[in-house]
Amino acid sequence: MTTAQEKVRLTRYAHGGGCACKIPPGELEAVVAGLTHTGPAAPAAELVVGLDDGDDAAVVRIAGGQGLVLTTDFFTPVVDDAHTFGRIAAANALSDVYAMGGTPVVAVNLLGWPRDVLPAELAAEVLRGGLETAQEAGCHVGGGHSIDDPEPKYGMAVTGVLDLDRVIRNDAAVAGTPLSLTKPLGVGVLNNRMKATGEVSEEAVASMCALNRDASLAALAAGIRAGTDVTGFGLLGHLYKMARASGVTAVVDAAAVPYLTGAREALAAGFVSGGTRRNLDWVRPHTDLSAVDGDEALLLADAQTSGGLLLAGEVPGAPVIGEFVPRQDAVVVVR
Repeated sequence: MTTAQEKVRLTRYAHGGGCACKIPPGELEAVVAGLTHTGPAAPAAELVVGLDDGDDAAVVRIAGGQGLVLTTDFFTPVVDDAHTFGRIAAANALSDVYAMGGTPVVAVNLLGWPRDVLPAELAAEVLRGGLETAQEAGCHVGGGHSIDDPEPKYGMAVTGVLDLDRVIRNDAAVAGTPLSLTKPLGVGVLNNRMKATGEVSEEAVASMCALNRDASLAALAAGIRAGTDVTGFGLLGHLYKMARASGVTAVVDAAAVPYLTGAREALAAGFVSGGTRRNLDWVRPHTDLSAVDGDEALLLADAQTSGGLLLAGEVPGAPVIGEFVPRQDAVVVVR
């Protein structure tokens, strides 16, 4: 990379970063209210999973018991290095296919770029990073779309395939099932620290770049049928959506939740995003947090970028962080 490129800190050109720049969950649900249970009068294919419960991706039925899984995800820079930003954004977009138990097949790029402010060679680095991650996943990249944008943004629209008898969805959790998490938390506070100070957590970068492919395959092999991935709404937000949709209560053992090195220190230093605080505000009325202090609650709501899978079942190498139980007064209980 050239000296000119090295001087550019991409995060300085964005108001937010990564999945923390999502529209707040409560606000988003209000926006899409009324759009569920609607469809064309003469559909060309059956919609198996749609907008109803806020699942990770849409699924339509095709011939032979197979399904097409479709998703899209894009965001502003979460790191300063353009190539790494591309890798993380692609891994995050591909994750929604893995979260449904699918295999990514083809993706198209989505790029917004302030062309009068940032050099085109940096945009090329972003796209190269995304291509490398897609190729690691065995997924074609077949073009895409770009616009001139005041803020840099990048992501992908991804199409995959899955077995409809083995689809993983967020409304299928059953009481009596353990709860597993396949990546540690803490990406949000560590990225916020990096944006403010320039101090990079290589562990956080490696976690965000890692595909959820192996976790998805392990979930399928274990017969798991309920799950989601943990991104901008934090562990508590995504778990609340999953338990609410499934009609159960999720009980989290706070001491069992894994964190990246330095996450607690970053929290103590005040590097908490507005997205994380909004996540906690959204779930608080539905969550029993009486067993933990405010800092622990914030970490559990930390807005993740390219986080792990949250699964109703056990998979090798993933810690069990709680269980699903019959519905109680609170939808989520932290003990």
